[in-house]
Amino acid sequence: MPDPDCLVPGCTGGVEAEAPVSLCAWHAAVTAEWSTAASGITDVLPVPCRLCGSRLGVRWPSGWLCAVCEWRHGDPVDDELPPPRVDVVYYLRFDDRIKIGTTARPRQRLAAIWHDELLAFEPGDRLVERRRHESFAEERYGRTEWFRRSPALDAHVAALSAGVDDPWARYARWTSEAIARRG
Repeated sequence: MPDPDCLVPGCTGGVEAEAPVSLCAWHAAVTAEWSTAASGITDVLPVPCRLCGSRLGVRWPSGWLCAVCEWRHGDPVDDELPPPRVDVVYYLRFDDRIKIGTTARPRQRLAAIWHDELLAFEPGDRLVERRRHESFAEERYGRTEWFRRSPALDAHVAALSAGVDDPWARYARWTSEAIARRG
């Protein structure tokens, strides 16, 4: 039995027997190119993103974008500009306690605090930190930023860290997004 003809009117190109749609190779390629122009193709970046370090990108006909921070691959990073301010509320665990604090320089701040594990970050400044302290006031050790673990506090931290393998990757994304917004 001969291969069927292409479904495109006027095309007499043959269709491979395994093809899911009766299109000749040329029309299948045109369709694929058109489809990727509308949604891009997720793939590994040629080199890691200069802003967030991600290896995952989206390839468009016009070029690559980082799939994490959407920085255009190949665009220069203006190293002369100061880094943007990205305030975060952090959650640190030490033994059976959790510290809830805030900073705009998390690497520097966390290096100065004795802790076992960084549990999560959330975007926010002192106002968000104050709200978290009020939310978990019953678990608070005096007037410190340290809290006893509780089902409610554990659930909050779990919600913040859901789907996040590394809180630093999330922080890198927020920083690169702030750089991209700045232009």
